[in-house]
Amino acid sequence: MELNNKGFVYLTKERLHELETELNELKTSGRKQVAEKIAEARSHGDLSENAEYDSAKTAQEHLEMRIGKYEEMLSRVKIIAAHDMPNDKIYILHNVKLKDLKTKEEFCYKLVSPEEADLEQDKISVTSPIGKALLGRKKNEEVEITVPAGKLKYKIVDIYK
Repeated sequence: MELNNKGFVYLTKERLHELETELNELKTSGRKQVAEKIAEARSHGDLSENAEYDSAKTAQEHLEMRIGKYEEMLSRVKIIAAHDMPNDKIYILHNVKLKDLKTKEEFCYKLVSPEEADLEQDKISVTSPIGKALLGRKKNEEVEITVPAGKLKYKIVDIYK
């Protein structure tokens, strides 16, 4: 299954649920909190010299921009699952075990969409330099990747879902 990016945002069902929950939270309690701050600031009188009111209105603008960003992104979601991907080479949602050819250290990454990337959980984006270099590669291939810190040389030890 080749993933052509035609403006789609590729997410797992789990990440879609997380984003929908966060959006709902922003639209309900987030808006309520901002409205309360605006009402409190208004109660202090003259709005032309009220820094609290200006701050609350700015917070409202940021909240609405964030809500708009989420809504726009969620309108372009395509759900993907690891079991939909073939096993012949590295695709999005595959786990990849790599061996650093210089240090001999082994480590694993999961290739995910940019919206799901989280280096602390070893999830790297398919649009990152490492992700781009690994896509389409096969087990036992060696790959040289140029990153801001220089060149990395890895051997693909294993590919799994």
